[in-house]
Amino acid sequence: MNVFGTKGEKANLEASIGLKNLGNQFWNLTPSELVEDTIINGQGVLSDTGAIAIETGEFTGRSPKDRFIVCDEKTEESVWWGDINMKFSTQKFDALYNRMKAYLNGKDVYVRDAYAGADDNFRLNLRVVNEYPWSNMFAYNMFLRPTAQEIKDFEADWHIVNAPGFMADPKIDGTRQHNFAVINFTKKMIIIGGTGYTGEIKKGIFSVLNYILPHERNVLSMHCSANVGEKGDTSIFFGLSGTGKTTLSSDPDRRLIGDDEHGWTGDTVFNFEGGCYAKTIDLSREKEPQIYDAIKFGAILENIGFKDGSAEPDYHDSSITQNTRVSYPIDHIDNIVVPSKAGAPKNIFFLTADAFGVLPPISKLNIEQAMYHFMSGYTAKVAGTEMGVTEPQPSFSACFGAAFLPLHPAKYAELLGEKLKGTNINVWLVNTGWSGGSYGVGERMSLKYTRAMITAAMNGELSHVEYQTQPIFELEIPKSCPNVPSEILNPKDTWTDKTAFDETANRLASKFVKNFEQFEEQSSDAIRSAAPKIMV
Repeated sequence: MNVFGTKGEKANLEASIGLKNLGNQFWNLTPSELVEDTIINGQGVLSDTGAIAIETGEFTGRSPKDRFIVCDEKTEESVWWGDINMKFSTQKFDALYNRMKAYLNGKDVYVRDAYAGADDNFRLNLRVVNEYPWSNMFAYNMFLRPTAQEIKDFEADWHIVNAPGFMADPKIDGTRQHNFAVINFTKKMIIIGGTGYTGEIKKGIFSVLNYILPHERNVLSMHCSANVGEKGDTSIFFGLSGTGKTTLSSDPDRRLIGDDEHGWTGDTVFNFEGGCYAKTIDLSREKEPQIYDAIKFGAILENIGFKDGSAEPDYHDSSITQNTRVSYPIDHIDNIVVPSKAGAPKNIFFLTADAFGVLPPISKLNIEQAMYHFMSGYTAKVAGTEMGVTEPQPSFSACFGAAFLPLHPAKYAELLGEKLKGTNINVWLVNTGWSGGSYGVGERMSLKYTRAMITAAMNGELSHVEYQTQPIFELEIPKSCPNVPSEILNPKDTWTDKTAFDETANRLASKFVKNFEQFEEQSSDAIRSAAPKIMV
């Protein structure tokens, strides 16, 4: 065995996680070295942007049904078990990991020392062991990067072992199929096999932080983007896919804290990550200039196509997947905060693309409503995206990230409520979806107007206007907003058929109530009181 690169003095994979009889160990290689190995191994090509382009193989996205948590004394009573957090026994974990170690015998591995959490008080040191060089480069891009001195004395809190080429046998290993991601909170390990999709690495650690920080440190972990203005005012943007989270948090007049994962202590919002993992389907410089210009040497393009006979990426090509991606270190973006943290938020935005067309383009939430809508995590899918879907379909994801929450959503909502009490923090529900009718009748909300409303909220201009209360959802709607036509602010006013509006609003409200039934038992009276009131 040979060891290459910069290795921490106290590092020993055999002593720490039982990995022995390995081939060459490549520790903390530079991006240039990892790109070179990727090309030599025939696993990637350079695009004309300078970014390395790779394919993740069979899996081009996460596989939620193949993600497990070890159920033991530490987790049995604390984890929110169910379809999202599925149990895996200690015995099965040990047996699966033993087979994984045997698979890695004699194989070269790439080892990365990194950390999560830009606030040193909540830093989580990570050691990532990868079978492939480009997977290790992804860890370099997405996690925070220690200094040379820190690496010399580095001690890992958690380990990730990632072997895409190792296929589990469900009959032997107790997995659902050959791919898996298993989190063991007692052994402080994540093992990932049978899939090359790099997002499993990123979201595995996010799930870990979503357990440790709220459960053990009283820090609210959040699936959101965040930025900060010239006056130090922080804004947070929650939203599921397609709601505009990345677009609306990208602002030339504000610096980016991070685009996806953050923690909120008493007085600080801090990024968990050291990079960005952005979708590239239909990407253009006009639509997303920051992302477009960040694609250069050091970035990794995943599952993209190329224009015929060239090395030029074709961002409209979805032949491999719709979920084409790019990862890059956050310093590929000019307008960022260094280090990636700022003060407590002044404004919080819940983004939803309401295809029913009944939620206001912007409304102000009280604390109870904030907790309720946070737990609901609503957006909607449009009709026609699936066979047989003839009307909008609601999509609820608790805390705008249910797939990554080891704890019951009420825990995160209660933490949010505690942080809001006694403050002047504003919480806004923003509908980036439809106005003037449901999808197929109404029109998509103008991005120009949405930006104007968010700017007005952040500038404090909505603190000096009159509000009206919308029935059913009981939302507070501003009667005016700078640079926005007043007639679009109340959604009912934009519908020609007012009766149809009431019926549609009732129908959506009933879907909210039905979804929330799963949370009622563990939710406070305050949260339950904010449910929409269905009109009879």
